[in-house]
Amino acid sequence: MIEVTGLTKKYGQHRAVNDISFSISDGEIVGFLGPNGAGKTTTMNIMTGYISATAGDVVINGFNILDEPEKAKRNIGYLPELPPLYNEMKVGEYLNFVADLKQVKSANKKAAIQSVMQTAKIADVSKRLIRNLSKGYKQRVGLAQAMLGDPSVIILDEPTVGLDPVQILEMRDVIKKLGDKHTIMLSSHILSEVSAICDRVIIINKGVIVASDTPERLSTTLTQGNKIVARIRGSREDIQAAFVGWNAVKEIKFNEPAEAGACDCVLSGEDEADIREVIFNCLAKSGLPLLMMKPLDLSLEDIFIQVTTGDKPIERTAERTEERTEERTEERTEERSEA
Repeated sequence: MIEVTGLTKKYGQHRAVNDISFSISDGEIVGFLGPNGAGKTTTMNIMTGYISATAGDVVINGFNILDEPEKAKRNIGYLPELPPLYNEMKVGEYLNFVADLKQVKSANKKAAIQSVMQTAKIADVSKRLIRNLSKGYKQRVGLAQAMLGDPSVIILDEPTVGLDPVQILEMRDVIKKLGDKHTIMLSSHILSEVSAICDRVIIINKGVIVASDTPERLSTTLTQGNKIVARIRGSREDIQAAFVGWNAVKEIKFNEPAEAGACDCVLSGEDEADIREVIFNCLAKSGLPLLMMKPLDLSLEDIFIQVTTGDKPIERTAERTEERTEERTEERTEERSEA
């Protein structure tokens, strides 16, 4: 559905995008991520025909954006970070205007406008001036204009920026439903939203792609094998002694303890080997209580940090997770006490 090959964009000697290639299949929802200045918006602008590339090709549903721009653009719906709205128009008037620009057939126009308003949940504000709408409603109007014409590909640049938590959840549901009929490319700095919505992520940094896969596979790759997070009651020396002679456990790294008299650690196993039983049996034989055990899975935030900065937050993941949990518990306890 989307084929990007050797895409490059130069501004003088600076390469904003440097020879990147990727593809997105029909019906996929793909997150396009990167730090500020990484080349995300430049790539999206080239893909939508807004600016030209220095080199490379973008093919949308079989049409090259450079050679056949009109045919390619008919297959694209685009919501930029700042929605292209005319504030002096009413919502219905604006969508009628966009439908004309997209050459939606007159016989289908009214039904098409009603359909996108229902999907974006803006039918109740169709007669209001756009300038009087909240940020959330303006974002939905922008999404509605992207959907008009029933494009096969929808590209969304920061669709949830500036929205409150309720509006973010509503936008997430809309995007998920769009994924049933459209191919979606989504850029966002809210990584929890990307994790909840997207099938796959592409991460770009300094103009080049540094990762492309599902968050689960990227987590497995970056942790370099099988790792288990455990909390064990006992000293570091006793825990290390419990695994002497067991080659299944290659390495033990200790984190700062979160509980008195216990150690938090990350145990590494051979490749895909399941070392949970080995851990349990070794600790049981040594009389060391196992208080907690779970696989170490990197969050999308951890993956993003590691591939864009080179920092390796793997061993800190369990510690941060426990700290966040304890902080939330303390906050809730304080709130109940005040009440």
